[in-house]
Amino acid sequence: MKSLFSILSIAMKFFATFLLLLPVLSQAGAITVPRLAARQAQELKKTGGGTGGTGGKTGGGNTNNNNNATSTSQSTANNSTANNSTANNSTANNSAANNNNNNANNDPQTSLTLDPKVIASGFANNGQNVPTAGQVASLTSTNNFINFCLTVPNLPITNGKQITTGSCNPAPIGTIPSTSNMPSAKFQNPKNGDTVPANQAFTISMAIQNLETGNFVNAQENYFAAPQQLNGQGQIVGHSHVVVEQLSALDQTTPTDPTKFAFFKGLNAAAQGGVLTADVTSGLPAAAYRLCSINTAANHQPAIVPVAQHGALDDCIYFTAGNAGNAGNAGNAGNAGNAGNAGNAGNAGNAGNATTTANAGNAGTATTTANPTSAQGTSPSNPPKSTQTGKKQGGKGGRRSINFAQ
Repeated sequence: MKSLFSILSIAMKFFATFLLLLPVLSQAGAITVPRLAARQAQELKKTGGGTGGTGGKTGGGNTNNNNNATSTSQSTANNSTANNSTANNSTANNSAANNNNNNANNDPQTSLTLDPKVIASGFANNGQNVPTAGQVASLTSTNNFINFCLTVPNLPITNGKQITTGSCNPAPIGTIPSTSNMPSAKFQNPKNGDTVPANQAFTISMAIQNLETGNFVNAQENYFAAPQQLNGQGQIVGHSHVVVEQLSALDQTTPTDPTKFAFFKGLNAAAQGGVLTADVTSGLPAAAYRLCSINTAANHQPAIVPVAQHGALDDCIYFTAGNAGNAGNAGNAGNAGNAGNAGNAGNAGNAGNATTTANAGNAGTATTTANPTSAQGTSPSNPPKSTQTGKKQGGKGGRRSINFAQ
């Protein structure tokens, strides 16, 4: 019993102590529980605040990620743009380089670079390794004289024009025929020494070989503007011209003036049966004349052949125009005894002999010879400084216009 009483006594003390401590414990619980609730709420927010909180946070994170992604994307885009720009620039540069390479490799005719395969090494030799009396040294070049015209800065580039004051032409000579394909020509009418009626129409005819005639370019735009070319048979592709110059006499020994001529015509049509023709529709005044051909390539440059020693590529003949029975009388009928008449220049003691016979270059015997000089003032071979014009010749054989600044 005593033991039971002791146990109950201890229990009562414990209970009493509990009752005494209960208010304190209640306050402690009131303080602790809200803090716990707050802490739990924070934990809930951390873990999702429920799901909505988590979604909100996750959404915020996505926004940041989106911003970061946008920034990264923009950065990437910028980098990409920069790279693309660089790539484009690189592509442009590469394209230019490729174009140059393509020009050099695939189309050398449009390239601005000299292809090493066409450099003529012999141009570097001045030719004086075997000197000859009177021989001068050649100009030399290691780049085919491609910039030669820079050595004459006072002259314009020819550039396809007929520049009467002089120019520098950069076009190369071009292709050159073999010796067996060198052109040659011979007048059939008039023949050397012939006499044609004065002031009457006549036809010049000329046989020609080894020239593909009928090929001419625009002389006002493409003069000397391209190299000489050959056809499939190795002949020069070109055309011919005829020019008539008035002389003071058939035995004239002084040089003529190339700026003056009585008749000029470009023979633009192809030869028919190997013969070219030109109609002198107005004829020529009574006088002595020289008739010559000018055989050229298509761009009007004189024909170029492979060797220095060769026969003439052109023909020249001498003839007179005059009245029947008075050949060589250049309109000076009263000068029958003139000691200066052709073929009788030395017959001073026979100046008044109207029957003296003059042999005008074997053109025919005349009772009196002419002093062609007396006709020069009115002859078309001495025109005022103006344009020489012929009729245009096309496929039907007309005459083309040729303009010359006198």
